[in-house]
Amino acid sequence: MRVTFSRLADHEWADVLIERDDGVVYRMHAGPVTEHLPHDLVHFTVEEALGMPDGIWGAIAGGAVFKSMTHVSGRRPPHAADRSAALIREHRALLQRAELIGGFVERAADLPDAELPHYVATAPVGEVPRPTVDRVRTAVAALRAAQERWSALEVGDTLVVEWPVHRRMPPATRPRSARREPARRRG
Repeated sequence: MRVTFSRLADHEWADVLIERDDGVVYRMHAGPVTEHLPHDLVHFTVEEALGMPDGIWGAIAGGAVFKSMTHVSGRRPPHAADRSAALIREHRALLQRAELIGGFVERAADLPDAELPHYVATAPVGEVPRPTVDRVRTAVAALRAAQERWSALEVGDTLVVEWPVHRRMPPATRPRSARREPARRRG
């Protein structure tokens, strides 16, 4: 999945262009642009660095369409809205975990490296398993590199990133009662 972040003038409202592997393209409203890494790029970077298929970007790659997304082009698969709703509903806790971990790592990136072990051991991370210091270091390094790339962009430039297909969130499971029974032939 290809994701394009545009560097607009500060405080302009930006959109992120999402080109899924199935050929469907969405525009996601992303909020105002500043010199700081955009919120959605923070999540992309952290989730990619930690290999999270069950975060925001893995969900989008797997077919989730959030309220902030608008269809631009491409033929949506049959029952896409229903499948998206089921995916979001079934994985709500994982998506919330991704939000918490993204914020946790973003705060860690503002700290000196020597303070990371204490931060990881003591900072509130919500109701999710605490990531290890090594995993936080990996994500912090990726965030800092992304911030450097973002800061180097001129107004009008874009930053294109790729989400790997193997990190796509699997579709929601359907309870047995919701599955269609095959038609029986009368004989």
